[in-house]
Amino acid sequence: MARIDAAYNYLLSTYGKATGSRYDSHKKSELRSLYNNIIKTNKESPLYKITQTGDVKEFAIDIKANAHRMQNVIASLNADGNDISSMLRKKVAVSSDESTVSVHYVGDDNDTDQSGFDMEVISLAGPQTNEGHYLRRNDYSFEEGTYSFDLDMPTNSYEFQFNVNPGDNNFDVQSKIARLINQSDIGLIAEVKLNRRGESALSIQSKQTGLSADETSIFSIQSGSSWNEINTLGISHITTPATNSVFRLNGQEHSSLSNTFTINRSFEVTMHKTSADAGKPVHIGFQASTAAITEGIDNLLSAYNKLYDVGSKYATLHGSHRLLNEVSAISNHFSDALAAVGISSNESKHLQLNQEQFSAAISGNDASEHFNTLNQFKSALSGEVNRISIDPMRYINKVIVEYKNPGKTFVAPYAPSAYAGMLIDQAL
Repeated sequence: MARIDAAYNYLLSTYGKATGSRYDSHKKSELRSLYNNIIKTNKESPLYKITQTGDVKEFAIDIKANAHRMQNVIASLNADGNDISSMLRKKVAVSSDESTVSVHYVGDDNDTDQSGFDMEVISLAGPQTNEGHYLRRNDYSFEEGTYSFDLDMPTNSYEFQFNVNPGDNNFDVQSKIARLINQSDIGLIAEVKLNRRGESALSIQSKQTGLSADETSIFSIQSGSSWNEINTLGISHITTPATNSVFRLNGQEHSSLSNTFTINRSFEVTMHKTSADAGKPVHIGFQASTAAITEGIDNLLSAYNKLYDVGSKYATLHGSHRLLNEVSAISNHFSDALAAVGISSNESKHLQLNQEQFSAAISGNDASEHFNTLNQFKSALSGEVNRISIDPMRYINKVIVEYKNPGKTFVAPYAPSAYAGMLIDQAL
């Protein structure tokens, strides 16, 4: 079997930074339906082998990730029912200066309170940084051997061990420790910095910001038996302590451990810079009622375009047009009706939204007809991405090994997966 390391590396490097969505949680009935669909696909799928061309795994991951993204966008349009017009009741928060403070409304859309507030950012929350001594990178300050240090955090303690091998210079040792910390995934980011003289220093920074009243640090490093080596590295000293954010809401001062937090259980705000840089307070309020639908449809078109690009890329590289044809067939079928709503195709075959025409269409006398078009288009995309998500491997060039016996298929209980029926043979 082919090594899966490359697939995981591609997945994490390309999509690993994506944050979870509230639409990623599901009811038991939804999970049961998904499982049954996977079982059904596996039951009816022939056994096949996939030519290992190098980018097959990447293509499958691209399909799966972009289909999932579109599913979440469609779920957001279904938040108040299957009819997109119900989003007219949805509230959308807006910031007068997104570069200073961005905002997302997470409250109840039925809340009648339409008031906003003014916000001044006095200082941002910051992480803790331990920056070590700058050493001559090509010198040999560490003798061959095995060394260790303890790293303490408020809830856990860790022991790190590293080896100094013959020929390891200062930069090699610092890089080795940096990789060790990063791979441990304990909420710290380590890197080796260079100054103008070409000297290198190991820098360790926390992902967390701010300190609660009973904390003095986010992490601390104890040298233990390797005092000389850790002292040479200089990483036990806190060069920049963690700080809390300070801000004013309608003139009243507040503080937070983070730069992202929720106000009144309704507004999730993220502070990006101080108001001194912006020159004035930021006003947080609500957009017009059509803004939520416009934003949702714009996100849907963006998700469509990304999935179209995945199909187009694979068609160009491998001559397989199945995904591209299936995705583009939906937009082609609705092209005239979508054009009347302000959705058109550009030279790259991407769908784009004319916001003025769209706003006029969903606010005019023919609004019900236009909403019907949008609902049908959304429903068609939903059915397509659900099929794609269940078995992305059906779009890959492959060699059929064996078809199931018609009428006598059975479920293989250990085989069902998101890639139903997939068999990779490195020798092909």
